[in-house]
Amino acid sequence: MLTWTSLVPAAALALLILAASLGADSTFIVVLCAAGLGGAVIAAVHHAEVIAHRIGEPFGTLVLALAVTVIEASLILSMMLAGGADTAVLPRDTMYAAVMIICNGVVGMCLLAGGIAHREQNFRVEGSGSGLAALMVMVTLTLVMPSFTTSSDNGTYNDAQLWFVAVSSASLWAIFVFIQTVRHRDYFLPVAASNPEEHAPPPGVKQTWASFGLLLVSLVAVVGLAKMLSPTIEHIVEVAGAPRTVIGIAIALLVLMPETVAAARAARADRLQTSLNLAIGSALASIGLTVPVVVIAVVLFDLPLVLGLENTEIALLTLTFVVSAVTLGSGRTQIMQGAVHLVLFAAFLFLAIVP
Repeated sequence: MLTWTSLVPAAALALLILAASLGADSTFIVVLCAAGLGGAVIAAVHHAEVIAHRIGEPFGTLVLALAVTVIEASLILSMMLAGGADTAVLPRDTMYAAVMIICNGVVGMCLLAGGIAHREQNFRVEGSGSGLAALMVMVTLTLVMPSFTTSSDNGTYNDAQLWFVAVSSASLWAIFVFIQTVRHRDYFLPVAASNPEEHAPPPGVKQTWASFGLLLVSLVAVVGLAKMLSPTIEHIVEVAGAPRTVIGIAIALLVLMPETVAAARAARADRLQTSLNLAIGSALASIGLTVPVVVIAVVLFDLPLVLGLENTEIALLTLTFVVSAVTLGSGRTQIMQGAVHLVLFAAFLFLAIVP
Protein backbone atom coordinates (compact mmCIF):
# COMPACT_ATOMS: atom_id res chain seq x y z
CA MET A 1 0.00 0.00 0.00
CA LEU A 2 1.08 3.54 -0.76
CA THR A 3 1.37 5.45 2.50
CA TRP A 4 3.12 8.64 3.55
CA THR A 5 6.13 6.56 4.62
CA SER A 6 6.69 5.47 1.01
CA LEU A 7 5.42 8.59 -0.77
CA VAL A 8 7.49 11.12 1.21
CA PRO A 9 10.93 9.62 0.36
CA ALA A 10 9.94 9.42 -3.32
CA ALA A 11 8.69 13.01 -3.26
CA ALA A 12 11.88 14.21 -1.54
CA LEU A 13 14.02 12.43 -4.14
CA ALA A 14 11.94 14.02 -6.92
CA LEU A 15 12.47 17.44 -5.32
CA LEU A 16 16.21 16.79 -5.25
CA ILE A 17 16.22 15.96 -8.97
CA LEU A 18 14.12 19.06 -9.69
CA ALA A 19 16.42 21.33 -7.65
CA ALA A 20 19.52 19.82 -9.27
CA SER A 21 18.16 20.49 -12.76
CA LEU A 22 16.68 23.95 -12.14
CA GLY A 23 19.10 25.16 -9.47
CA ALA A 24 18.27 26.29 -5.94
CA ASP A 25 18.41 30.00 -6.70
CA SER A 26 14.75 30.92 -6.26
CA THR A 27 13.05 31.25 -2.89
CA PHE A 28 10.31 28.85 -4.01
CA ILE A 29 12.81 26.06 -4.75
CA VAL A 30 14.63 26.69 -1.46
CA VAL A 31 11.36 26.42 0.49
CA LEU A 32 10.48 23.22 -1.35
CA CYS A 33 13.92 21.77 -0.60
CA ALA A 34 13.58 22.64 3.09
CA ALA A 35 10.13 21.02 3.23
CA GLY A 36 11.42 17.94 1.42
CA LEU A 37 14.38 17.74 3.80
CA GLY A 38 12.09 17.78 6.84
CA GLY A 39 9.83 15.12 5.35
CA ALA A 40 12.79 12.91 4.41
CA VAL A 41 14.14 13.16 7.96
CA ILE A 42 10.82 12.06 9.48
CA ALA A 43 10.53 9.21 6.98
CA ALA A 44 14.10 8.10 7.68
CA VAL A 45 13.38 7.94 11.42
CA HIS A 46 10.24 5.86 10.80
CA HIS A 47 11.98 3.32 8.58
CA ALA A 48 14.98 3.12 10.92
CA GLU A 49 12.61 2.30 13.79
CA VAL A 50 10.92 -0.41 11.70
CA ILE A 51 14.31 -2.00 11.03
CA ALA A 52 15.29 -1.62 14.69
CA HIS A 53 12.11 -3.38 15.82
CA ARG A 54 12.92 -6.28 13.50
CA ILE A 55 16.60 -6.77 14.36
CA GLY A 56 16.46 -5.61 18.01
CA GLU A 57 18.80 -3.53 20.15
CA PRO A 58 21.51 -2.39 19.90
CA PHE A 59 21.63 -3.25 16.19
CA GLY A 60 18.72 -0.92 15.43
CA THR A 61 20.43 2.19 16.75
CA LEU A 62 23.63 1.17 14.96
CA VAL A 63 21.81 1.17 11.61
CA LEU A 64 20.65 4.77 12.00
CA ALA A 65 24.01 5.94 13.41
CA LEU A 66 25.88 4.43 10.47
CA ALA A 67 23.44 5.85 7.96
CA VAL A 68 23.65 9.37 9.34
CA THR A 69 27.45 9.18 9.48
CA VAL A 70 27.53 8.23 5.81
CA ILE A 71 25.47 11.37 5.15
CA GLU A 72 27.87 13.54 7.14
CA ALA A 73 31.02 12.12 5.54
CA SER A 74 29.55 12.39 2.02
CA LEU A 75 28.46 15.97 2.56
CA ILE A 76 31.82 17.04 4.00
CA LEU A 77 33.74 15.32 1.23
CA SER A 78 31.64 16.79 -1.57
CA MET A 79 31.97 20.31 -0.16
CA MET A 80 35.73 19.93 0.35
CA LEU A 81 36.27 18.77 -3.23
CA ALA A 82 34.17 21.65 -4.56
CA GLY A 83 35.33 24.40 -2.19
CA GLY A 84 39.13 24.12 -2.15
CA ALA A 85 41.12 26.07 0.44
CA ASP A 86 38.01 27.80 1.83
CA THR A 87 36.78 24.48 3.25
CA ALA A 88 40.00 23.52 5.08
CA VAL A 89 38.30 23.92 8.47
CA LEU A 90 34.92 22.46 7.44
CA PRO A 91 35.63 18.89 8.71
CA ARG A 92 36.86 20.29 12.03
CA ASP A 93 33.88 22.58 12.48
CA THR A 94 31.38 19.90 11.46
CA MET A 95 32.84 17.16 13.69
CA TYR A 96 33.15 19.53 16.65
CA ALA A 97 29.59 20.72 16.11
CA ALA A 98 28.35 17.12 15.84
CA VAL A 99 29.97 16.17 19.16
CA MET A 100 28.60 19.26 20.94
CA ILE A 101 25.13 18.84 19.43
CA ILE A 102 24.98 15.16 20.40
CA CYS A 103 26.61 15.33 23.84
CA ASN A 104 24.77 18.47 24.95
CA GLY A 105 21.80 19.13 22.68
CA VAL A 106 20.54 15.59 22.02
CA VAL A 107 21.49 14.12 25.40
CA GLY A 108 20.20 17.18 27.25
CA MET A 109 16.87 17.14 25.40
CA CYS A 110 16.44 13.40 26.03
CA LEU A 111 17.23 13.69 29.75
CA LEU A 112 14.92 16.67 30.16
CA ALA A 113 12.04 15.16 28.18
CA GLY A 114 12.42 11.79 29.88
CA GLY A 115 12.68 13.38 33.31
CA ILE A 116 9.54 15.45 32.77
CA ALA A 117 7.58 12.41 31.58
CA HIS A 118 8.95 9.79 34.00
CA ARG A 119 10.69 11.71 36.86
CA GLU A 120 13.72 9.38 36.86
CA GLN A 121 15.15 7.03 34.25
CA ASN A 122 17.76 4.29 34.40
CA PHE A 123 20.44 3.16 31.98
CA ARG A 124 23.47 0.86 32.00
CA VAL A 125 26.69 2.63 33.00
CA GLU A 126 28.87 -0.16 31.58
CA GLY A 127 27.96 0.55 27.96
CA SER A 128 27.56 4.31 28.07
CA GLY A 129 30.74 4.78 30.09
CA SER A 130 32.92 2.79 27.73
CA GLY A 131 31.50 4.67 24.76
CA LEU A 132 32.16 8.02 26.41
CA ALA A 133 35.76 7.04 27.22
CA ALA A 134 36.40 6.10 23.59
CA LEU A 135 34.79 9.33 22.39
CA MET A 136 36.98 11.44 24.68
CA VAL A 137 40.16 9.83 23.31
CA MET A 138 39.06 10.09 19.67
CA VAL A 139 37.98 13.73 19.91
CA THR A 140 41.13 14.76 21.80
CA LEU A 141 43.44 13.10 19.26
CA THR A 142 41.50 14.50 16.31
CA LEU A 143 40.49 18.02 17.33
CA VAL A 144 42.63 19.06 20.31
CA MET A 145 46.15 17.70 19.80
CA PRO A 146 46.70 19.42 16.40
CA SER A 147 46.72 22.72 18.30
CA PHE A 148 49.72 21.55 20.35
CA THR A 149 51.85 19.46 17.98
CA THR A 150 54.97 21.03 16.44
CA SER A 151 55.68 18.94 13.32
CA SER A 152 53.48 21.16 11.14
CA ASP A 153 51.71 24.50 11.18
CA ASN A 154 49.50 25.33 14.14
CA GLY A 155 46.21 23.43 14.01
CA THR A 156 47.38 20.91 11.41
CA TYR A 157 48.84 17.40 11.27
CA ASN A 158 51.48 16.11 8.87
CA ASP A 159 50.68 13.03 6.77
CA ALA A 160 52.09 10.52 9.28
CA GLN A 161 50.08 12.06 12.11
CA LEU A 162 46.94 12.10 9.96
CA TRP A 163 47.27 8.39 9.21
CA PHE A 164 47.86 7.61 12.90
CA VAL A 165 44.73 9.48 13.93
CA ALA A 166 42.68 7.89 11.15
CA VAL A 167 43.75 4.34 12.08
CA SER A 168 43.32 5.01 15.82
CA SER A 169 39.82 6.45 15.37
CA ALA A 170 38.67 3.66 13.08
CA SER A 171 40.11 1.02 15.42
CA LEU A 172 38.42 2.41 18.52
CA TRP A 173 35.10 2.64 16.67
CA ALA A 174 35.41 -0.94 15.40
CA ILE A 175 36.22 -2.25 18.90
CA PHE A 176 33.25 -0.35 20.34
CA VAL A 177 30.91 -1.86 17.73
CA PHE A 178 32.26 -5.35 18.56
CA ILE A 179 31.66 -4.75 22.26
CA GLN A 180 28.20 -3.30 21.57
CA THR A 181 26.95 -6.02 19.26
CA VAL A 182 28.89 -9.18 20.23
CA ARG A 183 31.12 -9.35 23.29
CA HIS A 184 29.06 -7.31 25.79
CA ARG A 185 25.77 -6.74 24.02
CA ASP A 186 23.92 -6.92 27.35
CA TYR A 187 25.60 -3.66 28.41
CA PHE A 188 23.52 -1.83 25.80
CA LEU A 189 20.14 -3.46 26.36
CA PRO A 190 17.39 -1.53 28.20
CA VAL A 191 17.31 -1.95 31.96
CA ALA A 192 13.59 -2.73 31.82
CA ALA A 193 11.41 -3.40 28.80
CA SER A 194 8.83 -0.73 29.56
CA ASN A 195 7.94 0.15 25.99
CA PRO A 196 4.71 -1.49 24.78
CA GLU A 197 6.03 -1.50 21.20
CA GLU A 198 8.68 -4.02 22.26
CA HIS A 199 5.90 -6.59 22.79
CA ALA A 200 4.24 -5.92 19.44
CA PRO A 201 4.86 -8.45 16.67
CA PRO A 202 7.98 -7.51 14.66
CA PRO A 203 7.53 -6.50 11.01
CA GLY A 204 7.89 -9.18 8.36
CA VAL A 205 10.95 -9.74 6.22
CA LYS A 206 9.43 -8.03 3.17
CA GLN A 207 8.39 -4.98 5.19
CA THR A 208 11.84 -4.77 6.77
CA TRP A 209 13.62 -4.89 3.40
CA ALA A 210 11.16 -2.33 2.02
CA SER A 211 11.93 -0.05 4.97
CA PHE A 212 15.66 -0.55 4.39
CA GLY A 213 15.30 0.53 0.77
CA LEU A 214 13.13 3.51 1.69
CA LEU A 215 15.61 4.44 4.44
CA LEU A 216 18.38 4.60 1.83
CA VAL A 217 16.18 6.70 -0.47
CA SER A 218 15.34 9.05 2.43
CA LEU A 219 18.99 9.46 3.40
CA VAL A 220 20.08 10.10 -0.19
CA ALA A 221 17.39 12.79 -0.34
CA VAL A 222 18.59 14.26 2.98
CA VAL A 223 22.25 14.54 1.92
CA GLY A 224 21.31 15.83 -1.54
CA LEU A 225 18.83 18.43 -0.31
CA ALA A 226 21.22 19.52 2.45
CA LYS A 227 23.91 20.06 -0.18
CA MET A 228 21.44 22.03 -2.33
CA LEU A 229 20.62 24.22 0.67
CA SER A 230 24.26 24.77 1.70
CA PRO A 231 24.81 27.83 -0.60
CA THR A 232 21.71 29.44 0.91
CA ILE A 233 23.03 28.72 4.38
CA GLU A 234 26.41 30.23 3.50
CA HIS A 235 24.70 33.32 2.08
CA ILE A 236 22.57 33.77 5.21
CA VAL A 237 25.67 33.42 7.40
CA GLU A 238 27.53 36.04 5.35
CA VAL A 239 24.59 38.47 5.37
CA ALA A 240 24.21 38.06 9.13
CA GLY A 241 27.92 38.69 9.62
CA ALA A 242 28.30 35.48 11.63
CA PRO A 243 31.58 33.49 11.68
CA ARG A 244 32.01 30.79 9.04
CA THR A 245 32.05 28.17 11.81
CA VAL A 246 28.28 28.57 11.87
CA ILE A 247 28.20 26.79 8.48
CA GLY A 248 29.65 23.65 10.06
CA ILE A 249 27.06 23.86 12.85
CA ALA A 250 24.25 24.21 10.32
CA ILE A 251 25.47 21.16 8.37
CA ALA A 252 25.74 19.10 11.56
CA LEU A 253 22.25 20.16 12.65
CA LEU A 254 20.82 19.10 9.29
CA VAL A 255 22.42 15.67 9.16
CA LEU A 256 21.72 14.92 12.85
CA MET A 257 17.99 15.65 12.59
CA PRO A 258 16.99 11.96 12.12
CA GLU A 259 18.98 10.88 15.18
CA THR A 260 17.67 13.76 17.27
CA VAL A 261 14.04 12.94 16.54
CA ALA A 262 14.56 9.20 17.11
CA ALA A 263 16.44 9.74 20.40
CA ALA A 264 13.83 12.16 21.74
CA ARG A 265 10.99 9.78 20.91
CA ALA A 266 12.80 6.93 22.67
CA ALA A 267 13.33 9.03 25.82
CA ARG A 268 9.67 10.04 25.92
CA ALA A 269 8.75 6.35 25.63
CA ASP A 270 10.96 5.59 28.68
CA ARG A 271 13.69 3.98 26.58
CA LEU A 272 16.60 6.13 27.71
CA GLN A 273 19.10 3.34 27.05
CA THR A 274 18.09 3.43 23.39
CA SER A 275 18.53 7.21 23.35
CA LEU A 276 22.03 6.99 24.82
CA ASN A 277 22.99 4.13 22.50
CA LEU A 278 21.98 6.29 19.57
CA ALA A 279 23.64 9.46 20.86
CA ILE A 280 26.99 8.01 21.92
CA GLY A 281 27.12 5.61 18.98
CA SER A 282 26.47 8.45 16.56
CA ALA A 283 29.16 10.64 18.11
CA LEU A 284 31.66 7.78 17.91
CA ALA A 285 30.74 7.00 14.31
CA SER A 286 30.95 10.69 13.45
CA ILE A 287 34.63 10.71 14.40
CA GLY A 288 35.61 7.09 13.79
CA LEU A 289 34.29 6.94 10.23
CA THR A 290 34.49 10.56 9.08
CA VAL A 291 38.16 11.04 10.00
CA PRO A 292 39.49 8.13 7.87
CA VAL A 293 37.38 9.24 4.89
CA VAL A 294 38.60 12.83 5.18
CA VAL A 295 42.24 11.77 5.67
CA ILE A 296 42.16 9.56 2.56
CA ALA A 297 40.67 12.41 0.51
CA VAL A 298 43.18 14.93 1.88
CA VAL A 299 46.18 12.72 1.05
CA LEU A 300 44.93 11.60 -2.37
CA PHE A 301 43.81 15.02 -3.61
CA ASP A 302 46.33 17.13 -1.65
CA LEU A 303 43.59 19.15 0.06
CA PRO A 304 44.26 21.60 2.90
CA LEU A 305 43.00 20.48 6.30
CA VAL A 306 42.97 22.30 9.64
CA LEU A 307 41.81 20.17 12.59
CA GLY A 308 42.95 22.05 15.72
CA LEU A 309 40.28 23.84 17.74
CA GLU A 310 40.62 27.30 19.23
CA ASN A 311 41.06 27.83 22.99
CA THR A 312 37.40 28.69 23.62
CA GLU A 313 36.24 25.58 21.81
CA ILE A 314 38.73 23.39 23.70
CA ALA A 315 37.44 24.79 27.00
CA LEU A 316 33.81 24.08 26.06
CA LEU A 317 34.71 20.59 24.86
CA THR A 318 36.56 19.84 28.11
CA LEU A 319 33.61 21.08 30.18
CA THR A 320 31.25 18.94 28.08
CA PHE A 321 33.25 15.78 28.77
CA VAL A 322 33.53 16.52 32.49
CA VAL A 323 29.77 17.07 32.78
CA SER A 324 29.06 14.02 30.64
CA ALA A 325 31.24 11.87 32.89
CA VAL A 326 29.20 13.03 35.89
CA THR A 327 25.88 12.53 34.08
CA LEU A 328 26.72 9.04 32.82
CA GLY A 329 28.41 7.92 36.02
CA SER A 330 25.38 7.04 38.15
CA GLY A 331 23.02 5.11 35.89
CA ARG A 332 20.09 7.34 36.90
CA THR A 333 19.00 10.65 35.41
CA GLN A 334 16.51 13.42 36.11
CA ILE A 335 15.65 16.86 34.71
CA MET A 336 18.53 18.75 36.38
CA GLN A 337 21.11 16.87 34.36
CA GLY A 338 19.19 17.57 31.16
CA ALA A 339 19.01 21.28 32.00
CA VAL A 340 22.79 21.45 32.58
CA HIS A 341 23.53 19.89 29.19
CA LEU A 342 21.08 22.20 27.43
CA VAL A 343 22.69 25.27 29.02
CA LEU A 344 26.05 24.03 27.71
CA PHE A 345 24.48 23.58 24.28
CA ALA A 346 23.11 27.13 24.40
CA ALA A 347 26.57 28.41 25.35
CA PHE A 348 28.06 26.53 22.40
CA LEU A 349 25.60 28.12 19.97
CA PHE A 350 25.94 31.60 21.48
CA LEU A 351 29.74 31.62 21.46
CA ALA A 352 29.77 30.32 17.89
CA ILE A 353 27.72 33.36 16.80
CA VAL A 354 29.35 35.84 19.22
CA PRO A 355 32.91 34.49 19.66
